[in-house]
Amino acid sequence: MTEILQEPKTGVIITGGASGIGRASARALAEVGRPVAIWDIDQALAESVAKEIATEFGVSTCAAKLDVRECERFAAAIGDARQALGTVGGLVHSAGVSHPVPVEELDEASWDLVLDINLRSHALLVKVLLPDLRSNRGSAIVGIASINAILGNGLNPAYSASKAGLLALSRSLADRLAADGIRVNTICPGYIRTPMQDEPLANVPGLEQAYERQCMLGRMGEPEEIGRVVRFLMSDEASFITAENIVVDGGVVPSQR
Repeated sequence: MTEILQEPKTGVIITGGASGIGRASARALAEVGRPVAIWDIDQALAESVAKEIATEFGVSTCAAKLDVRECERFAAAIGDARQALGTVGGLVHSAGVSHPVPVEELDEASWDLVLDINLRSHALLVKVLLPDLRSNRGSAIVGIASINAILGNGLNPAYSASKAGLLALSRSLADRLAADGIRVNTICPGYIRTPMQDEPLANVPGLEQAYERQCMLGRMGEPEEIGRVVRFLMSDEASFITAENIVVDGGVVPSQR
């Protein structure tokens, strides 16, 4: 008889949780009863999303205005999440920023901004969150990377480097935390309709069509299609999966190889 795995009900912190992939991940987790903490630099939007999810799915939620570069605020924000959600047994690092300029135009400030938000903050947040993750069964971490981590992008080296670093960091964390039963994985989305894409799609003629031509499936993806993979990796259905990267891109990476 096949065992029916029970969904963990511990709370999940989602950085960048007020929009795009972060919001879709929060909704996907709440749909199966996971309490969620929405962290975002946009306080009003974070509070709106937290209220929307609590009303629609009946789970505990909380919201915090947080710039993930402000690592000194992590402990207090985690404490607030623990109090609101009961426990914290998961992290989805979806906060991210892109500064698309080629290397000859790159400046130190923009490089540091991208690396700090996309990579450095993830390592330091995991460090502070470890006592909670270690004390809860089935704890899991998911980092949102990018196909640029695999393919590179000549017009966006800082972003590509930060996401490639996230893959290596996550494998290192998986190795270190396996003995604690904590699983660590990443997802590499392809061309997804998120707020990060709104400006380039609106201002670069033919960009959407170019994206679609690169996809075997002939279309861009939706945030919900990433959120469902996040939900799977955070669940006991993925209990034997760690140190892995799942590419969710409609076939872009295979088409470029």
